[in-house]
Parts: sequence; structure tokens; C-alpha cells
Amino acid sequence: MIRFLYFCSPQLRVAHYVEIFNAEVIFREDSTPDEFIDVVVGGRVYLACLYVYNKIDQISLQEVDRLARQPHSVVVSCNLKLNLDYLLEKLWDYLNLIQVFTKKRGQKPDLDEGIILRNGSTVEHIIIFILAKFELRFSFSRNKMPDPPGGWSFASWVILGAVGLTWVVYHNFSMYRKVDWKEFTDNFLQKSDVLYGIFYISLFLMAVYSLRPASGGVVRKSGLGSGLFNFGQSPVRLIEKDKIGVRFSDVAGCEEAKLEIIEFVNFLKNPAKYEALGAKIPRGAILKGPPGTGKTLLAKATAGEANVPFLSVSGSEFLEMFVGVGPKRVRDMFASARDKAPCILFIDEIDAIGGKRSGTSFGHQERENTLNQLLVEMDGFTTQENVVVLAATNRIDILDPALLRPGRFDRQIYVSLPDIKGRASIFKIHLKPIKLADDMQLVARKMATRTPGFSGADIASVCNEAALIAAREDAHSVNLIHFDKAIDRVIAGLEKKSQVLQPEEKKIVAYHEAGHAVVGWFLEHCNPLLKVSIIPRGKALGYAQYQPRDIYLLTKDQMLDEMCLALGGRASEEVFFGKVGSGAVDDLQRVTRSAYSQIVQLGFSSKVGLLSFDLPEQGDMVLTKPYSEHTAQIIDEEVRQLVESAYERTLTILREKRQLVEKVALRLLDKEQLQKEDLVEVLGPRPFVEKNTYEELVGPEIFYFPMTTEFSKQLITFLSGPLDEDVSLPPGLKDWNKEPESKSEAS
Repeated sequence: MIRFLYFCSPQLRVAHYVEIFNAEVIFREDSTPDEFIDVVVGGRVYLACLYVYNKIDQISLQEVDRLARQPHSVVVSCNLKLNLDYLLEKLWDYLNLIQVFTKKRGQKPDLDEGIILRNGSTVEHIIIFILAKFELRFSFSRNKMPDPPGGWSFASWVILGAVGLTWVVYHNFSMYRKVDWKEFTDNFLQKSDVLYGIFYISLFLMAVYSLRPASGGVVRKSGLGSGLFNFGQSPVRLIEKDKIGVRFSDVAGCEEAKLEIIEFVNFLKNPAKYEALGAKIPRGAILKGPPGTGKTLLAKATAGEANVPFLSVSGSEFLEMFVGVGPKRVRDMFASARDKAPCILFIDEIDAIGGKRSGTSFGHQERENTLNQLLVEMDGFTTQENVVVLAATNRIDILDPALLRPGRFDRQIYVSLPDIKGRASIFKIHLKPIKLADDMQLVARKMATRTPGFSGADIASVCNEAALIAAREDAHSVNLIHFDKAIDRVIAGLEKKSQVLQPEEKKIVAYHEAGHAVVGWFLEHCNPLLKVSIIPRGKALGYAQYQPRDIYLLTKDQMLDEMCLALGGRASEEVFFGKVGSGAVDDLQRVTRSAYSQIVQLGFSSKVGLLSFDLPEQGDMVLTKPYSEHTAQIIDEEVRQLVESAYERTLTILREKRQLVEKVALRLLDKEQLQKEDLVEVLGPRPFVEKNTYEELVGPEIFYFPMTTEFSKQLITFLSGPLDEDVSLPPGLKDWNKEPESKSEAS
């Protein structure tokens, strides 16, 4: 419904509102046919009885055209689709309808042309009214239209509309009466101009006020500021040194990165030690690595250990809709850092403003200006200012080279995903506040073996999920079963108990996962299997979890075994059912990527030769290829041949181990989830000797003895030495967290 702004003369008495066919109407009960309204449209004055209607369905253009050609009438139509007879029949009980006027919002009608028919446009609202020029005698044929019920005293309707900048104004006016322009100007135009002038001046003053500098300096302690438009404020958040509760003891799984960061802390605490040797501490360091590995946590711990203020900002907070705001915020940020020195300035997600500059200026000028200002400010830093700049990103490859040169960000510290020892250390940190049913040391190492590829954030989520699951089950403590459920939740998503598979579908999923398990069990270079399940979780109907080994160089045989493992599910469906389904789509994608990598990048094909080409990342737009069409054809043939040979090898293994596959599938249908010890019971020990961290951490005794036995605890204590992270420090950093003697004496 359209909202109308109306001004009434004192003589006009509005009785009430009536809802008619989704239309809002203002009417007078005591009006007569010779009382009409002044309608001012585009500076001209007309007589009108006005009505507004929304959502007209159909209308006949021919009927509108016929009515429009009557004397002293004007019709403007915009692709009307309303049956006029139906309109007259339904509305005549309420309205003295003579002509139809339709108008798009914000469009001024040209009433001098008489008839304007525009097809192909959409009618937003329709104004239906009686219209005639005031200097002409208003006439209409009553014998063509029936009298309205209740007589003419109920027939004159009034609605005022303000559409765009075209004002429709009315007051009580007779057909032969002249327009009182002085009254019109005094009562409407001047008042409206003053009101709108005040409104726009208020908007301007609000915009100017929002650009004022932040009170009390440019540093915000938290939040986004107190104003609605804080475009001029610096986005820096300040954490005072006495409020930083993170220490290096709260960070685990990245001892190498922590060692390099300790040098920055030692410099901030003991700068004289480095100055005496003529050494200069690096001005900044970029923490790079996958998401969730603890880059931001490590930066906070650095400030906490150094006992200095911590200034934090996100790279995306520099960019705004106004030009020049980004560079100004960079200047304010570094000015705040100098005022708080010694301190640590941390820029999270620096790739938002530090991306490589392009050769064109379309769409990136403001970001590049912000980057240029950042480079200038970092050049202006000196080592005497005792300000260390740390940044974090997981896209180091897209950063501008000028940002990474020595003198700006001197060091690139890689924070990788934790290995099995690092995961055990992280578990120990997050298990401290949890009430456990077993020994914390045992739980940490047991869970470390079942979380390959997990980041520190994933491990924190597992511990929290395990506690939530225990609370949901009304348990008094958290046990290993709760942790297993939490790991499944993080890996594969929420368990879908409501998704009940048909018996035939469940059987196919069981044989599919059994094929994966058996093929991987009898191939030497496949990773050890941890768990296989046919419980639907997330988008998957089943999944298998493996323990990646610490291997950094892959051979052709190893990659071929991994391809056969991925094809085991589809091959099992073909062997046992004679048909295949759509459940192997993810496996086929993984096999295709591996095959292309071997042929295109690693040079494993004799036909392609020792050539290496970059493969496009997922989502990249590929316009050209770095090789010819002939080479592309050879690559496709080699990839297809490699995949087909791996599939034939997989089929051979499954046909030979058919009975074992059936046993595993039946056990899956019975238990729905199998651990490694269950597979050992069905398939026997793997025929290959496995000497890796997994077997060193979890020996056979832990599987067959309860976790609470004294023997298991003694075994874990015996294994604790070589399995802990190496936290030793070089001689020069052994006293890195010790305050200098001069400061301690002064205090």
C-alpha cells in the first residue's frame, strides 16, 4: 500500500478510511458533484476527484482508449491489464468513475498530449480520478453510467499522493472558482520547503559530525565505536598489558614457530643485549599457515609474555566506502603504536589490504593506496621505537612482494598443522578444565592418534563437543566414547538418526566401505586404517578414517596405491552387485586429481616427458593452457590409461579377497562402526611391518587392556619420553622471560 502525505484545507472534513480491494481511500460523505479538487501536477492546475489503487490484474487497452477520446478527458496508461467492465461493476458502488489515469512512480505525466499509451512497462500503482481542465466546463454523460447507490452525495472521493518529486495538492474548490495562488503558496509550498530544508540540513550536519576524530585518541579498546558512521576512527583495538591472559604455556603444537617468536619477546625485554652485539631485531614477522593453527593466539601470547600492550586490527577494517579513509586509518594505527611503545602491533588477515598490486587501477585504487601507506609507515619505523609488527595470513602467495622485503616483514614464520606429538600437547591444554574418567595423559595421546590432520581449533572443538555430549547423556565425567563421538561430529558432521536408509541402500554402503577397508589393508603404501563407519553424517552415507604417516616424499607406487584405495568402494559395488551407484563421486574426483598431478606436474609419464605444468585451482577461470592441443590429447589419454589400470588392479584384489570383504560388510551391517581392532579380528594383522609414530604411541597392549589398569599407565609413562614435543631452547634464550637486573632492582 502506498503511503500518502496530505494537506487539508479547513473546509475539508475527512470522515473515515475505507478499505476497498486493497486500496486505501479518504472520502467525504457530504460532497456533491459540483465540488471538485485542485490537482497541481507539473505546475498546472486541474480539477479532479482522485483515487489510488494497487495490484490491478487486467484491463482492456481498447476500452481505455475509447473512454480517453471523450471530450475534456485525459488518460495515461502503462500496460494496463484489467477488465474495465469488471472494474466498473465492482467499484461503482463506491466511486463516481469517469476516467482512468495511471502513472509510474517518479514519472511526470504529460497531460497536454491527451492520450499516452505505453506498453511493456510495469504499473507500480494506479491513480483513478475524474480529470478536467479547470477553465473548461466539466461534463459527463450520466445516461451511460448508472447512478451510484446512495446518490451523488456519496460519490466524490479524495486521495492525495506524493509521487517522487511531483506533488498532488488538493483543497475544496468549485468548478468556476479561480485558484487562490496566495493561499496555495502560503499553506503548502513554503511550509514544505522549510520542512525539507531542515531535513536535508540535518542529514548534512550528521555526516559532518560522524567524520570527527574519535574522542580520547584514535585507539579503540573494543567494539566498533560509539557513533553510527565511524569512518574517521582507527579500527585498532587495544589490550593493556595487565589484561592479556595468554602465555606461551597456552600455545602448543608449534614449538618451532614459538622459538622464533621468543626472540621478539627477548628483544622487547632486553634490547641492550642485542644492541651491544650490533644486532638489529627484525621489524616485523608474518605468521603464515592454514586456518586454525594458532597464529593469532601466538601473537597474543607474545604480547602477554613480553608484558607490553597489544594492538590488534583486522585487514578488512581499513577499507570503507569513502576515499582516503584507509590510508588515514593506517597513519592513526602507527601513531597509536608509537604512543604505546614498547608494544606489539598485530594485523590479522593482512591479505585483505596487502594483495599484489595490478597494472590497472579499476576497482582497487583505494586498497592500493592503503597498501602504499602501510609500506611508508613501516619504512618510517626504527628499531629504537621498540614496536614489533606481527601479521597473520593463510594466503602468503597473494601478498605484494614489496611488503615481504627485508626491512618491513623480515621473517616469515610458518605455523603448520600439528603432528601427532603436537596434537597430544594441544589436547593436554584443552583437557585441563574437563572432568575426565581416565588419565589425562592417556586420553591426550589416544585422541592424538585419532585426529590426523586436525588443527588446534579443531582439537579445541573436539574437547568442547565431548563435554557437551557427556552433559547431554547426563554422565558424571567425560570418557573416551564421548571423545570418539565428538571426533565423528567434527570430521563428518552431525549424525543423522532421522535419515533411515533402505535395507538395499544400507547394504550397498556397507560393501562400498568394506571395499575401501580391504583394499587399503592389503596394499603396502596405504595409510593405516583407524575407523570405518556406515552411519550417515552430514552429506556422507559412510566414511573411513586413516592415519597419515610422516612421509614427505611420495613415490609413484605410493600414489598408485592411494588411487586403488579410493577406487575400492566403486569396484566393490561392481564385484558384488554388478552395478554401480553415485556414492563414489568424491572418490572419483580425488582419483582424477591424483592422476592429472602425476602426468602434468610430477613427470611420471614417459609420453609427456619431464615436463611440469601448473594445474588450475578449484574455481579458477582457465582461458588458455600452457601446452598445445596435441599435448593436451596425450595428457588425457595418459590420465585415462592410468585410472583404468588402477581400477583393474583394484578389481583383482577384491575378487581375490571376496570372502574377507563379505565378512567386513556383514560386521558393518551388524555394528555400523568398526575400529582397527575389529578389522584385525576379521582380516588378521596387516601383512606389512609398520614402524611409525602411530604404532609407537599405541601398542597392541592398549587395545586389549582396559585404560584404567596400572599396566597401561606404566606403559604410557614408559613411552612418555620420546613422544613429547622438544621444548628445549638455545643457550641465548634460556632466560628469555627474565627481566633485566636494572629493572628488577628499580622495582
